[in-house]
Amino acid sequence: MYEPINSSFFNVPVLELARNLVGQYIVHEEPEGLSVVRIVETEAYHGAEDRAAHSYGNRRTKRTEIMFGKPGSVYTYQMHTHTLMNVVCAQEGTPHAVLLRAGEPIEGVRHMQQRRGIHIKKETDLTNGPGKLSKALGVTMSYYGHHWTQKPLYIAEGLPQAEIETGPRVGIGNTGEAVHYPWRFFEKDNPFVSKYRK
Repeated sequence: MYEPINSSFFNVPVLELARNLVGQYIVHEEPEGLSVVRIVETEAYHGAEDRAAHSYGNRRTKRTEIMFGKPGSVYTYQMHTHTLMNVVCAQEGTPHAVLLRAGEPIEGVRHMQQRRGIHIKKETDLTNGPGKLSKALGVTMSYYGHHWTQKPLYIAEGLPQAEIETGPRVGIGNTGEAVHYPWRFFEKDNPFVSKYRK
């Protein structure tokens, strides 16, 4: 039913991809079953010129190296105890990436609840933040350098977008003017958007 999206989807400027990703599916095929979410919130990181990007100033480290790689590559990194998922884009050598911030569960909710823990009372709390999203889908750092067109973890064509709103990115204090860039994209009125929707 689900098939990986064409690799050309990722070979676009980062702001365009961040908007286009809203509405697409993240699919994780595992032995215990399928987990699928519909992306409802993203953040764009504009590489060398963006003070909030890990690759600001074309910084190349063991962590950021994949950002300079093929568009459509998976960039995972750790923040506190969470794994965060990103989509590398633009042409190879240009370190742009989109953070996947929140999703709406489509299939495999029981698996997501098990991964997140039985204390989760509201379904919206399963996937309404970047760390929650990765954990619910069972995505770990092992996917660093994977490609979003390759199974078992891939992006598939989703449902048409509702109205998209924009706002400043989250948790990027001390980055000068970059704090105010309206580079977070989210589906208007979707209850699975993170609590930072305004």
